[in-house]
Amino acid sequence: MAPKRTTVRDLRRQNRATLLSTLFFDGPLSRYELSRLSGLSAATVSNVTAELVEDGLVVEAGSVDSDGGRPRVLLRVNPAFGHVVGVDVGETGIKVELFDLALTQLAARDHALSPSSPGPVASLIASSVREVVAAAGIPVSTVLGVGIGVPGTVEQGASAVVHAPTIGWDGVRLEELIRAAGGTWPLYVENGAKTQGQAEMWFGAGRGARHVVIALIGSGVGAAVVTDGGVYRGATSSAGEWGHTTIAYGGRPCRCGALGCLEAYVGAEGILDRYRKARGRNLSGGDEQSTVAALITAAEHSRTAARVLDETAGYLGAGIANLVNLFNPERIVLGGWAGLALGAHQLDRIVAATRAHALRHPFDQISIRLGHFGPDAVAVGAATLPVGALLEGASDPRKPAPHPNIA
Repeated sequence: MAPKRTTVRDLRRQNRATLLSTLFFDGPLSRYELSRLSGLSAATVSNVTAELVEDGLVVEAGSVDSDGGRPRVLLRVNPAFGHVVGVDVGETGIKVELFDLALTQLAARDHALSPSSPGPVASLIASSVREVVAAAGIPVSTVLGVGIGVPGTVEQGASAVVHAPTIGWDGVRLEELIRAAGGTWPLYVENGAKTQGQAEMWFGAGRGARHVVIALIGSGVGAAVVTDGGVYRGATSSAGEWGHTTIAYGGRPCRCGALGCLEAYVGAEGILDRYRKARGRNLSGGDEQSTVAALITAAEHSRTAARVLDETAGYLGAGIANLVNLFNPERIVLGGWAGLALGAHQLDRIVAATRAHALRHPFDQISIRLGHFGPDAVAVGAATLPVGALLEGASDPRKPAPHPNIA
């Protein structure tokens, strides 16, 4: 196959994307700093940033003194250029959040799901997006896109297909259902652990590293595996189903139908079920989050609760050791509401269990950190999906693309 010829238009788009991304992640910056960080010439930076300012994507953000010359004007991505929405579809509810391009939250809505049938969920997503737009008092035309994090795996294609057995979804064409419910915005659907992973890599505990595993522990368990700065997806985008790796042959039944999955031991549902069977009764509490919090509190005076938490830390450490041995990351980020709750009280025990089960050399190269994002992690990460598309295209996605033959 003959190599694809790079056109002037391709080079221009690449330069725009490079400078826009540099400003988004490291701005505000002067043109001089942009040239130094991007490797582009001063003339190219001057020309391209002038275009970006004219298009409204970039704005001036003050100035700084230079050595013996005129003050240097600082540039940044324009927060008011447009808005993005992040949606977290969980097992018991959805969270919808609206952001500007500085990822400042402007409005949010939470809705319970009962039941979680695909059609009603799609309708609820569409109506909730309209709710947050109205609550923020912005025109719907300013929405650049809606990112959606879902449990389970997502086949990427012309229309994303979701396989989420924990909520009874099998081959659900979620985008098409949202369109049928009146959703007209660009849609980006991804696995929730991967959206959380992108949030941590962009703004949180994964930033600055190239080889990272971000673990998501809530009702279910998943992971985003980042290798050389890119998310590893596998042949059909199902990589990262860490919760359904086997931790005990012939062990506890998992919701996926298999036995001995890690999720059955360290997912919130599995933790609480193990306590109930050991104690002979349930803990008092409302939802899973408050009940897990009650279990952690009870461990201060209950041997059973303390033993369940100690065992959970051990299972979790063994599961993390598998990640260390398989992927040789430089950093493990422990996130998700249950992961953060466990990590706040059991991190030393989790690290010790990881050390006991991992190969010595790769373990010695890693750090294990708690994630920076709490319950909003998946929604924030989902919002980064349309932002990522904007940075890559470096042009207004609401406008038609120029003809491919125009340089």
